[in-house]
Amino acid sequence: MHTSPANIYDVIVAGGGPVGLFLACELRLAGCSVLVLERAQDPHSPLKRLPFGLRGLSVATVESFDRRGLMDPLKHLMVSRDVPAAAHWMKQPRRPGGHFAGIQFFHDQIDSANWPWRIPGPVSNFAADMTSIEAVFSARAEASNVEIRRGCGVDGLDQLDDQVIVHAGGEVFRAQWLVGCDGARSVVRKAAGIGFTGTDPEFTGYSATAVLANPNVLKPGRHYTATGMFIYTPPGTIGIVDFDRGAFHRTNPITREQFEATLRRISGTDVSVTALELATTWTDRAFQASQYRKGRVLLAGDAAHIHSPLGGQGLNLGLGDAINLGWKLAATIRGTAPAGLLDSYEHERHPVGALILDWSRAQVVLMRPSRSSRALEAIVRDLIETRDGATYFAERVWGIGLHYDLGEGHPLVGRTVPDFKFADGTRLNECFRTGQALLVDFDRCIGLQAFADRCGGQIRYVTGDAEERLGLQAMLVRPDGVVAWASDAVRNEKEVADAVSRWLIVG
Repeated sequence: MHTSPANIYDVIVAGGGPVGLFLACELRLAGCSVLVLERAQDPHSPLKRLPFGLRGLSVATVESFDRRGLMDPLKHLMVSRDVPAAAHWMKQPRRPGGHFAGIQFFHDQIDSANWPWRIPGPVSNFAADMTSIEAVFSARAEASNVEIRRGCGVDGLDQLDDQVIVHAGGEVFRAQWLVGCDGARSVVRKAAGIGFTGTDPEFTGYSATAVLANPNVLKPGRHYTATGMFIYTPPGTIGIVDFDRGAFHRTNPITREQFEATLRRISGTDVSVTALELATTWTDRAFQASQYRKGRVLLAGDAAHIHSPLGGQGLNLGLGDAINLGWKLAATIRGTAPAGLLDSYEHERHPVGALILDWSRAQVVLMRPSRSSRALEAIVRDLIETRDGATYFAERVWGIGLHYDLGEGHPLVGRTVPDFKFADGTRLNECFRTGQALLVDFDRCIGLQAFADRCGGQIRYVTGDAEERLGLQAMLVRPDGVVAWASDAVRNEKEVADAVSRWLIVG
């Protein structure tokens, strides 16, 4: 563990949801002392279970989980709890890969040959419920000795030159750094004086389970109407989009009578709701923090960006923040980070967040109750049915197109590394479990192992031929799985050293 002054943590993470817990695990993997402060006393909620707790994990997220050894525990937990991960598509003749404003694209349409930077083979996203995701993160955090205080939310903070003083639950805590992962109404973001701007909501969305007296009047599936949109999954799972500019969201309790009236108006039927079992509202409000760092305070997840849940991008975006930030903040704490490394977190992740917010806004346009939106929807349906169209939407929704601008070089630089399979049966993803950067040497190039050995344990040297290596001879991969340098013909050790110097200070 990194040594800190008495009673001062390396990092305090505000928020014990998936993003906060994942970040805490990343920091502990690098040896940092971490305290997680979570306002809720009990992490469990009916909304985190099926059907409303189901989250689509993008390919990028699944690969990040696999690199840290989290996918197998997640799958095993879901099996043990009898959670039907594939329930959302098993009853369909074709396997959906995702959707855009409810317009599905399918696995059999996708042409992975359009992604030459990936190893040929099946590409798969995954679906899991929030309860299972948080349980796996909590177990990893506890096993890693992350200190978690529940029922102790951040109420305020004071920034000093060398630390942050955090007020939470009537106590005072100190840390070198504070990361706000405390949601859309982030106390950390507001207390730090970080701006939050964007577009106001056009609708109130409802998600509910209800008992219907006459369920046959609602046709199953997703339906656009003259006043909005509704989704019905028998016997009683209902979603509604009411274009009221978000007027009802968090303003009044959702009663049976109000929900029934809204459902009747949007669906144009005389449906009768006899009981409202569970209901929540949401909107398409799309806001982003003006900066992801201010002094010793950083933001990640919903504290940094919010948008509608359309397309299932929000959780994946936040988890991407966590794995990008974790190793950079840890290197800063250890004193091995070159100048500007921590600032690269915002430089890399802020544009990604902005793209996702626009992706969400574009879906809202297709959902508006107007002839223009229905005409545009018809065009998008035609495009998504083509092979090129389905491949494009898959690339965006699955996160496969993620590409940081790391300068000129091999086309793989700035992209996440493929999971190369070595001749001995091991996979490259397995080599990331320790959280180190990897120097991958397919041809045992002269001097590369000696160079890695001189890096003081910050870089793990990996060698061996692979079944398919995309013509590469060697590459340097950051701890978050992003390729920092790659070459099909290594000329000398200096080019590797130059690449390393951008990310680490080595002796």
